[in-house]
Amino acid sequence: MTYALPVDPERYAAFLGVMAVLAVTPGPANLFSIANGMARGRRAVVVGVLGMSLATLVWFTAAALGLGALVLAFPAAFRVIAVGGALYVAWLGGKALWGAVRGAVPGKSERPSLSLGRSAFFDGFMVQLANPKAVLFFTAVLPPFLDLGRPLVPQLALFALATVGMDMITMNAYGLGGAALARRMTAPGFRRGFDAAVGVLLLAAAVLIGLRL
Repeated sequence: MTYALPVDPERYAAFLGVMAVLAVTPGPANLFSIANGMARGRRAVVVGVLGMSLATLVWFTAAALGLGALVLAFPAAFRVIAVGGALYVAWLGGKALWGAVRGAVPGKSERPSLSLGRSAFFDGFMVQLANPKAVLFFTAVLPPFLDLGRPLVPQLALFALATVGMDMITMNAYGLGGAALARRMTAPGFRRGFDAAVGVLLLAAAVLIGLRL
């Protein structure tokens, strides 16, 4: 049977509603966006969100190749990925807390002294790639909205467009909020509290990842 549209409009509308709720719900990705904005500023927020969006597209590609079957066949492999991601985010949080313990170095710029990982893009990519929420999304949330009677790739393309678009809006909003807070905390007395707050956010993201394993 030939369909005029690649996705059933009613299913797509229902998916948009579910995705909107998932996108605004605080999770590892949104907490990372806040911490990234606080630590690196507004430009890094956009770069970090691009990294997370690329990881989301990787998950969609995996879904097109049969992610559900792979998860059932090799559950231990996906658990290892998630555990590694949780440990990486926890390490970033530990670095932030260590910066708070050391305190600001006299004579340096009042910009936050925190250094996270290699880059905002890499950190964002790793956070989203290892996010168990992504595995849950592609193995439990997305499948009911797919119509097996229609071509799969066009459906996944439209679902990916909605997912990445909503995620980019919400994650940038969270991150820019963190960056705005960072610009106001320029007094030396707030530097330790600033780094500590970033560390706590990152550790909270790591805990969320761990709890969903």
